[in-house]
Order: sequence, then structure tokens, then C-alpha cells
Amino acid sequence: MMNRFVSYTINGTPMWGATDGQNITDLSPQMTQFGTLRDVFHANAQNQALELAQKLGHSRDIADAKLDIPLPNPGKIICVGVNFPARNEEYKDGQDAPPNMSLFVRFPSSFTGHNSPLIRPKASHQLDYEGEIAIVIGKGGRHISQAESLDHIAALTICNEGTIRDWVRHAKFNVTQGKNFDNSGAMGPWLVPYSDPQQIENADIVTRVNDEVRQKDNTSRMLFPIRKQIEYISTFTTLEPGDIIVTGTPTGAGARLDPPQFLQPGDKVEVEVSGIGTLINGIEDEQ
Repeated sequence: MMNRFVSYTINGTPMWGATDGQNITDLSPQMTQFGTLRDVFHANAQNQALELAQKLGHSRDIADAKLDIPLPNPGKIICVGVNFPARNEEYKDGQDAPPNMSLFVRFPSSFTGHNSPLIRPKASHQLDYEGEIAIVIGKGGRHISQAESLDHIAALTICNEGTIRDWVRHAKFNVTQGKNFDNSGAMGPWLVPYSDPQQIENADIVTRVNDEVRQKDNTSRMLFPIRKQIEYISTFTTLEPGDIIVTGTPTGAGARLDPPQFLQPGDKVEVEVSGIGTLINGIEDEQ
């Protein structure tokens, strides 16, 4: 069933459509009023698009398309840090879980799509992985209550929030540099429409490096559940359709292992989230 959305490139032309995970239905040539999936979500036209996909049938195998990040021109990308109990303990600073969440932002250029390589930059070899679930805002708002927060979610995807570890420690107060190297992270492979709180409140997150499980946890254990994230973030900024919240990673990132194990060219990283799928990326050095 064509029940997910995907952005992709065919012969250099950006396109969007629907997928069942194996096949793609091209929708951008049929719905030219929507240049990208962000336009679809802004107009709340997801159901219209999926209904058309069922009528058209599949256009191509998904393996024949270069998958891009699912929302190619997102708005704000706001990331939540230290959001699982063991992650807080990893810092070994003797502090209890903080009363408020840690936040930082990422640029769209810091992400690549499914099956494209994460790039280890020339500036550092400390490229690390962080498997997470990401939510796409479908209905904007400010001062959104927790009771109403889930009504503002349009879709879900998977994020490998790749981080250059030594570059988040370059100064007294910074995270931005180490979180925004070009193509250091990934999103994908597709967008799953949001329909049920269990999709985000009881989802397993598993990260594997070269088939070895490195991270494994469930969103039910988040220190700051997604309802709270939407409420807190919308206190200081207006959330808009096409904004993305990356909701936090479990313990087990390479920097926290003894000894640390950073990603190397040739490695394969898989982030699997129940109900969404698996995001897969290799590793290559910057040229």
C-alpha cells in the first residue's frame, strides 16, 4: 500500500511521491501545485496525495531512485539533547536529570538521505552516530499545550544525528559547529503519516554499526516526552508546517564507549525505528 511519502531524484530532477517501501508512485508530475513535500504538508493535502497514489499504481522501483532527505526544504530543525535516563548518566557529572530540556538547531545541509554516505570531514575524524525519531510539524502554533500537542504532528521519519565530537567542545559555550558539518547526518528513508500516539510514545529505537547493536531504547523512557517537547519549544518560537523536531537519542554513542569508537570509512550505520523503517548510511571521507 502506498502509505508513505518520499523525496527523491531521477536523472538529476528532484521529485516527490508515495511509496510502499519497495515501489514509488510519482506524484510531483501529477500534482504540480506542490513543488515539494513541504508544500503538501503546508496545504494539509496528504490524504489527497495518497488517494491519487492508490489510483495511479507504482511508477518505479525504489532502488532506481536516489532518495533525498524526506523534506528537502524544511523550516526550523530543532534537536533535543540528553533525553534518555542513561544519556544523562553518561555525562558522569553527578547531576540529576535537568528540569528543562537541552536544545540546539541544525541546518538542512548537514543531512543527507537514505543510502547516501555520511561524510567524515577533513577537520576531524571524530564522526559519531545518534539514532533518533524525528517529527514533522503539520499544523503551526505558539503556546501549544501538551493536551493538544500531538494534533500538530503531520509525519514521522528517522534521523541519524551525526556529530563531530571534538567540534562540540571547541569553546566555552557551543554545540552548533559539531552538529552542522555538511552531510554529517541523515534523515529518511521516508515520511510516515502520524495517526496514533503509540507511534511516538512506544517506539523502539535501535542503532547498529556494522550489524552490532550500539543503541537500543524505547521512546516511553524519554525524560522529556514529545508532548512536552512541542509545548516547551512553542513557548519561545512559533512552530510552522515543515518544521522538524529531532527528539533525542538513547545511550551508546561511540564517544561514550571505552575506548571511544568513532565511525570509519566503509562502516555501515543502520537506525531502525519500529513502525517507520530503517535508515541506512555508509561512511566516506571528505574529498
